Amino acid sequence: MEIVEGPAVVTKPERHTAGIRTITPFRGMFAVRDRLMDELFERLDDWGVGFGPVFFRLHVVNMQGAMDVEVGAVTAEPVRGDDRIRPGILPAGRYAALTYVNHGRRANGTLIDWAHDRGLSFDCAEDPGGDGFACRYEAYLTDPRTERMKTRWRIELAIRLADGSRQP
Repeated sequence: MEIVEGPAVVTKPERHTAGIRTITPFRGMFAVRDRLMDELFERLDDWGVGFGPVFFRLHVVNMQGAMDVEVGAVTAEPVRGDDRIRPGILPAGRYAALTYVNHGRRANGTLIDWAHDRGLSFDCAEDPGGDGFACRYEAYLTDPRTERMKTRWRIELAIRLADGSRQP
């Protein structure tokens, strides 16, 4: 894994999104992500919706069970959506974040350990399905349509911090 930037605490504004949310087992989750990403690209292109980075959001994490995930894209304006593509937001706030290339699992571990070592708390609550995050995502800074090699993607990993987290 190569860390390109961070880890750091960053402040993010609220951002409009369009996404497809689903429940999937951890095992095979990234194949589901890839299928949903292709579907999202096709639908947004058909609608003529311009969009920024595509992201993979983890709403509820349960690595031994079902994961509640979303594949989405940042949009300049709210989208109307339909039965499949839903409008949403990435909430404003303070995030622990880093940008990396390759080895997402190690990047997640690095960011989580970094935040823990600094006494930072994530905006996370117990959920019947696992750990429910207010906002935890990977934004693909490299366009997956132009670079098919996932090991070359620049990825921003960000986890929203609880309001009470002290500034490091």
